[in-house]
Amino acid sequence: MTTRLRTLPARLAGNPTGRAPEPVTVTVARVVRPELQDAFEQWATDVQDVVATFPGHLGSSLLRPGPGSDEYHLVYRFADDASLAAWERSAERRAALEEVRRLVENERIARAVGLETFFAVPPRPGPAWRSWLLTVAVVLVVTTSFQLVAVPFVGDWPWPLRLVLSAVYVVSALRVLMPRLSRRFAHWLQGSRRR
Repeated sequence: MTTRLRTLPARLAGNPTGRAPEPVTVTVARVVRPELQDAFEQWATDVQDVVATFPGHLGSSLLRPGPGSDEYHLVYRFADDASLAAWERSAERRAALEEVRRLVENERIARAVGLETFFAVPPRPGPAWRSWLLTVAVVLVVTTSFQLVAVPFVGDWPWPLRLVLSAVYVVSALRVLMPRLSRRFAHWLQGSRRR
């Protein structure tokens, strides 16, 4: 009974789980006609300026293609599903999509929520071991830094508290580092195959 009463406001607000909304990242991959790449980059800049005016917008970025590719990734991040939905239903977005149609050959959309946003670049055929290796390397660096920096100060704490602190530190660091590193190493993560 108590649980039902606690989650009732969330269900009435359209959140049946009662959990706090999580940030949502949408990445749109577009293969741009080579002769129209300058026009596309101007279009992307204009769209980023417009989307930044929408409530709940947390940021956006344009990832340019690597060598041998014409695929751009436009990444949008919103505070929650409702904020993203407002952008997706907007007249501004419809007009932008109409304008970009003539510049591109192909388009793919990927959406990630919460911890899935570690890898903000949409999946593309590429060796899975590369994502695994990057994650292991980052976790190794983060846990080592925790051992060197924090353990001398909390070494006499009860082990459950140390374990909780370590988990909070590692997950928080991964939330900050992994999206940046996955964008930085996107070409390597996706493989170097030419289209």
